[in-house]
Amino acid sequence: MIASLELKDVQARYGLIQAVRGASFAVRRGSVTALLGNNGAGKSTLLKTVMGLIPGQPQKGEILLDGKRINGMDTESIVRLGISYVPENRAVFPQLSVRDNLIMGAHVRKDRRALKTDLERIYAFFPILADRVNQPAGTLSGGEQQMLAISRAMMSRPRLLLLDEPSLGLSPFLVRKIFQIIGIIRNQGVTILLVEQNVRKALAISDFALVMESGRLVSAGPSAALTNDPRIKEFYLGLNVREAQEPPC
Repeated sequence: MIASLELKDVQARYGLIQAVRGASFAVRRGSVTALLGNNGAGKSTLLKTVMGLIPGQPQKGEILLDGKRINGMDTESIVRLGISYVPENRAVFPQLSVRDNLIMGAHVRKDRRALKTDLERIYAFFPILADRVNQPAGTLSGGEQQMLAISRAMMSRPRLLLLDEPSLGLSPFLVRKIFQIIGIIRNQGVTILLVEQNVRKALAISDFALVMESGRLVSAGPSAALTNDPRIKEFYLGLNVREAQEPPC
């Protein structure tokens, strides 16, 4: 397997909480890997640790991007190496226009002449952003802000995209739209690590899946295999497998 991102025995704290306990896995280049688990499992902390957003973390272990250790690097240096991150709360700049938010996403790039082409590509993906180009980002709906957050991350032309709960709080229509865009991004050759509470959608779009519980990785495998795993069906897909297998009285 050609790994884009690799974690080796990573341990990380978030405040007083030991949130990640010895995580080891690799994300195959060009794939979508889903990171699943209940709230508080440590998924978001893991993404923030990869991005260098938690001072002093990881406490232990190695984080490698294409074989290069990125432990201890500041976030801007990590972005320059080719990782972009869309946080759970979207974190758009509310006072800036849609266009200025997108331009902010390209601040690490040197090829400024190509920005116009990339902006046009973003507007083709999300026509609503083209309609709102001069509107302050803080006045957008939640779904529009999510589109903007993903688009802003793509403006740095990342090799690896970290997505934290991209469908959270969105209508079913917008959830479908967001996952369509994730598929398009993957088809462009971008590697994706996806944290997502919508387990059905995450397993459907991903190639490989990991399950975290209480900071530990407890299951991993091809997404198709985990979709048929009785434990995943019962605890994450809401299917009572034992009852379904019992014959009617």
